[in-house]
Amino acid sequence: MGFGNMQKMMKQVQKMQKEMARVQEELAEITVEASAGGGAVKIVANCHQELQEVHIDPAAVDPDDPTLLEDLVLTAVNDALKKSRQRAAEEMEKVTGGLKLPGLF
Repeated sequence: MGFGNMQKMMKQVQKMQKEMARVQEELAEITVEASAGGGAVKIVANCHQELQEVHIDPAAVDPDDPTLLEDLVLTAVNDALKKSRQRAAEEMEKVTGGLKLPGLF
């Protein structure tokens, strides 16, 4: 590989790094939603895997059976985080062109 090719490759790497940094910032603004119990519990998370909103239908609150609500919350949170990771991976794949780079999703 000649020096010119190496220089060209380094410029491409730098461009990809800038693009990846831009996408990382955008991921904080992209949200996904998940629900459980027929919508009794709704979770909104961003693509940095941070929960943004939690909505619980008051009808889902049963003081005699808190484990049901706990299970619904757990299910909705796990689903939201899974969707968030998938969406983040899709967005990063647009930048990397499908390259599997270590440490990225």
